[in-house]
Amino acid sequence: MKINTVCVLGGTGFVGSHLVARLIASGRRVKVITRRRERHRDLLVLPGVSLIEGDVNDPATLKRHFTGCDAVVNLIGILNEKGHDGSGFRRAHVDLSRHVAETCRATGVKRLLHMSALGADAGTGTSLYQRTKGEAESLVRTQSGDTKVTIFRPSVIFGPGDSFLNRFAGLLRIAPVLPLACPGARFAPVYVGDVVTRFVDSLEDAGTFGQRYDLCGPKVYTLKELVQYTARTLGLRRAIIGLPDWASRLQATVFEYVPGKPFSLDNYRSLQRDNVCPGGGTCPTSLESVAPRYLGRNNRESRIQRLRNTAGRA
Repeated sequence: MKINTVCVLGGTGFVGSHLVARLIASGRRVKVITRRRERHRDLLVLPGVSLIEGDVNDPATLKRHFTGCDAVVNLIGILNEKGHDGSGFRRAHVDLSRHVAETCRATGVKRLLHMSALGADAGTGTSLYQRTKGEAESLVRTQSGDTKVTIFRPSVIFGPGDSFLNRFAGLLRIAPVLPLACPGARFAPVYVGDVVTRFVDSLEDAGTFGQRYDLCGPKVYTLKELVQYTARTLGLRRAIIGLPDWASRLQATVFEYVPGKPFSLDNYRSLQRDNVCPGGGTCPTSLESVAPRYLGRNNRESRIQRLRNTAGRA
């Protein structure tokens, strides 16, 4: 199976921008559908990218732009919805995945790569996020017809431009004391470069057809350990206070109604399940070998990492 043209949904986001660059480097042509083309003109500097303004939730738009493509990649997902009834999660995860799968089948797309999430489970997910992600997995498996599907389920993804470590970095820069909900929640952060490598390598690999892959980095951390590491990397001394469960839930209840919803009850419920791979790490790049490069350069850990790079030890 030869893949020459790929349509990427979510191609302007954190993972998407890294994936688009990697696809172009592999010699493929890429279509990116976005609501606001003018906000993402930086992608146009990449040769072979077509940046198309359109609504990915419109089946007619999908049909028009999937036609002629060899593969589709769906990276779209939300961590929080605007409302509180689950309809936002269903629209972004379930309904969109159904439209994508059905349109791939109708237009003869050969390959569909689907971004899910570690912990996604339609039946036992602890949150609406996890349950709707699980429903989406089932849909793309059953509704794609002859299109060959591969599903990826990463833990939290880190790298330049991420919204995880960078969000905590922003809070740590302004807050001398940080009350942290669910401090014992466990993650196996996976590097964005490893994630996009797995996506690109799978496109023409028949051994990945019909498979589902959990993606985790080589080391497991608690949430508090990750925030403490971020503070050290920034060269900041901060008091990070882990909240007990009742206070974590209370914080989520309050923040549920704060503009922008920085933390929600659904986030709290997701954090009740460890975000780690049962069999251990599946991707090689460590957090410590990458994070100092984009979190800060004038601190002890970033200097040590530069010395390791110079010595060929990274």
